Formats: sequence, C-alpha cells, structure tokens
Amino acid sequence: MIGYKPGCDVGKLEPWPFDNPASRYVITSGAPQASGRLDAGGPGFQTRFGIWRCTIGVFECIEQGDELMTVLSGRCRLINHTEGREVLLGPSDSLFIRDRSHVTWDISEDLTKVFHGYKADGY
Repeated sequence: MIGYKPGCDVGKLEPWPFDNPASRYVITSGAPQASGRLDAGGPGFQTRFGIWRCTIGVFECIEQGDELMTVLSGRCRLINHTEGREVLLGPSDSLFIRDRSHVTWDISEDLTKVFHGYKADGY
C-alpha cells in the first residue's frame, strides 16, 4: 500500500525536465524546476500514479491525460484556459484536470502533489 499525507517526506524524486513536445511547455516567469517519480504505470500504460514537485515559477502547458491530483505541500494558482476558470491550491486541496487542457501553473511556494492519471491511448 502507498500512502501520502500533506507535509510528509515523499522520498527520492528524479528530475523531470520540461521537454515533452506534446505538452508544449512555455516558461513565462522564473526558472521552475520539476521532479517526480512514478509509483505505478507509465509509458505503455493507460494509467499512472506518482509524485510531482516543482519549484517557484510560472509555465504554460497542455496537460497529457485526465488527472486527479492532491497537493501535499506548497501553493499555486492554476489557470485552466480550456475551461475558462482558475483555482488556488494548497495542502490537502484536490483538483481534476481533463486531458489536453491548456493550463498555466503559477507556483508561489514549491509545490508537491500526488497524482493519478488516465490516458485512453496510453502514455
């Protein structure tokens, strides 16, 4: 069983550069650095589960897969341009984002989230 609680150590993470062409990353402020780990699923699977962390900064991207996330630490403003809404997220907040949503991540405190993703045609 895997369990995470807000504020707890999530273990070792690997660098996750902003280099997926399908995501069309554009850093618009600062120099955010992402890292993460897949705890289940991944390339060739329809689902994946893991941890993602990003330092302070602002970037735009196209989300890859439906995703349910819960913030474990940090704060951000997430603007979903596809749906025309924005939300503020902090520890214990959860959010669902649809595949192919155009979003802006405005991270004001280093952010760590746990996520579960689904992509019908696989990751």
